[in-house]
Amino acid sequence: MAYVDGFVCAVPTTNKEAYRKHAAEAAAVFKDHGATQVVECWGDDVPDGEVTSFPMAVKRKPDETIVFSWIVWPSKEARDIGSKKSMEDPRLIETGSEMPFDGKRMIFGGFDTILDV
Repeated sequence: MAYVDGFVCAVPTTNKEAYRKHAAEAAAVFKDHGATQVVECWGDDVPDGEVTSFPMAVKRKPDETIVFSWIVWPSKEARDIGSKKSMEDPRLIETGSEMPFDGKRMIFGGFDTILDV
């Protein structure tokens, strides 16, 4: 089954279009290096929690919106190779220097797919 990298971050709401452009440029790089799908979702109904939540996890500020995204790879091996090549790709290095959000507050992880219906 597929391997998925998942991400949650807080983006200044005024940077929505800049983020979308940044994400589209990065998606092209990931797909060129083996990703089968890149999905970016702009928060619409993301409540604050009492114990934990997406906003709490990334320390969202009042003027920020939560973004939830994922990259699908054919396998963990394909992800390891493709991710490494992507991080070395000059196109991603260029877009990384102009990130329209605070990357230090992004949370991420790699996941084995156990159900896909």
